[in-house]
Amino acid sequence: MPFLRPLRIPDVGPFRREFWRSPLRGPWLASFLSSALLPLLAICTLTGFLSHAAYDTDLGRNAIFGDRHGFGLYGFDWPTSPAWLYAATQGLHVISGVAATPILLAKLWAVIPKLWENPPVRSLAHALDRLSLTLLVGGSLFVLATGIINIQLWYPFGFSFVPAHYYGTFVFLAALGAHVAFKLPLMRRAFAKNGVFRPLRDDLAQTEPEPDLEEHTSAPASPALPTVSRRGMIGAVGAASLGLGAMATGQVVGGPLKHLAFLAPRGRGRGSGPNDFPVNKTFASVGIKRPMVGPDWRLVLHVGDERRVELSRAELLEMNGAMAELPIGCVEGWSTTQVWSGVRLGELARLAGANDPVELEVRSLQPRGSFSKATLNAGQIAHPDSLLALKVNGADLSLDHGFPARVIVPALPGVHCTKWVGAMVFREA
Repeated sequence: MPFLRPLRIPDVGPFRREFWRSPLRGPWLASFLSSALLPLLAICTLTGFLSHAAYDTDLGRNAIFGDRHGFGLYGFDWPTSPAWLYAATQGLHVISGVAATPILLAKLWAVIPKLWENPPVRSLAHALDRLSLTLLVGGSLFVLATGIINIQLWYPFGFSFVPAHYYGTFVFLAALGAHVAFKLPLMRRAFAKNGVFRPLRDDLAQTEPEPDLEEHTSAPASPALPTVSRRGMIGAVGAASLGLGAMATGQVVGGPLKHLAFLAPRGRGRGSGPNDFPVNKTFASVGIKRPMVGPDWRLVLHVGDERRVELSRAELLEMNGAMAELPIGCVEGWSTTQVWSGVRLGELARLAGANDPVELEVRSLQPRGSFSKATLNAGQIAHPDSLLALKVNGADLSLDHGFPARVIVPALPGVHCTKWVGAMVFREA
């Protein structure tokens, strides 16, 4: 239903259709880029929600913002098998998000005339389309930008990254669903008229403006001569996407692929010593006083509110030890696999007198921060490879890696593999 008098802005600058002259723009280019972008966004979204599930927000201190049930989306405990599960899902999250960024920017360039339509609103349906487009552009840029900033461990904004990124995703998904519903008919017409891949066969001399399939599209009103073919543009965007994806993959997979991660913040390792692998937080940055991890350090085991056992590091080293080769997968997308040795969490539970613990709260000596405590579920406590690690690769943990003791559990998000452990609280049913 059209409005009686649509408000029209003076035809100046970008509000004038003749302002946008690139002959590459049009429904086919926007549809082709959308088709390339959607699978990456689907992977990124799914693995992002899996990452949230891996935090087991229903447990103890694991909820780091708002409703600890995360909208009730999850009804299961995060598993411990395979051990690389979190490293894989979070790695895919980061790889797909980074690879999607050049395609998203190209898509925004392709449809930017639509953001300056004149009149801005012509009907109720057009108003809803414009609203979905505004939320889609803002939501997609916000979610991807904050994700990339988090990968770089740089937080220039004045809000907490995790809740903003999480809730921003819901805004983005709602806008994306509405936008797809509005634009799917136009995409079908564009592919029916031009073919899905046919314009990619044209060289520069054959590159012509797209025909306008309806009155208002991103196709130019007065096109200029092309300076690059659509094939050249898509090739450049694809190369940027593959290159960034390869760098993120090198950081996630490591090994021989680590040389691809030359711009990734945790991609190329730190050396060849037993403790020479990446960390996010160093000992110096968390505010623990040096005497707290000295000879007088004791691990305190509780069952509920009752303090049961105190153990020195020497006593822990004398216990029946275990060894496991396990990865640490971090929310920023990097992972590293090392050989850890220490005492099984199940053994510590039995020593404390907790015969059937359903939760374990691990408390760090770290005096501040969202993750100075983490709660593990029953399956994580019972797994034979779940350790209070005292050594890594045969050497004592360094201070940066959590000396005198840290937790390492299969498939657990790295941020919950608590370092500088001071106390453990087992809770029974």
